[in-house]
Amino acid sequence: MSKTVIMDHPLIRHKIGLVRRKETGSKDFRALIGEIAMYMCYEATRDLKLQDVEIETPICRTTVKELSGKKLAVVPILRAGIGMVDGMLAMIPAAKVGHIGLYRDPKTLDPVEYYCKLPADIAEREVFVVDPMLATGGSSSAAVQMLKEKGAKHIRFMCIIAAPEGVERMQKEHPDVDLYIGALDDHLNDHGYIVPGLGDAGDRIFGTK
Repeated sequence: MSKTVIMDHPLIRHKIGLVRRKETGSKDFRALIGEIAMYMCYEATRDLKLQDVEIETPICRTTVKELSGKKLAVVPILRAGIGMVDGMLAMIPAAKVGHIGLYRDPKTLDPVEYYCKLPADIAEREVFVVDPMLATGGSSSAAVQMLKEKGAKHIRFMCIIAAPEGVERMQKEHPDVDLYIGALDDHLNDHGYIVPGLGDAGDRIFGTK
């Protein structure tokens, strides 16, 4: 059974408060999104498996812990998910990076695929799907489904802000995927935006309107 983790670390909560502010400009917004992703990565990797490895220190031989075998991949949902990649790679620099391009049809709110490029060995990797916002859950669920169809078996999803509607959809459609959420907000408005949210993450990261 998968788990849903809502972050409660003071630094994460503080920085989420900063990115919510409408006066936070793109430069600071980008930096904060990366920092939040980095802090969240600690929690999302808490249960990675370790193995004993014998090494030589300057003093003697000893046994230490290292990550065991399983390789990692970070897969942002374009375009806003790109803002979380550098923060993730700061923590797990050996991870490969894939990309999934989806946009939300403004009328139906359904996800439309336009790009998918993944590491060739994605089936052997622990995959972290990242997107700042989990709103309706349509794009996130579609991205996870695409990964499963490409052979991915171990998938975790990370977002900074989530709406209850999106969480419920992900739990229903992908009960095998762990969810890591920076903050769980109140609801979606009539336009599919998270309330109170932080606006359009992609526009704020890249300075577009």
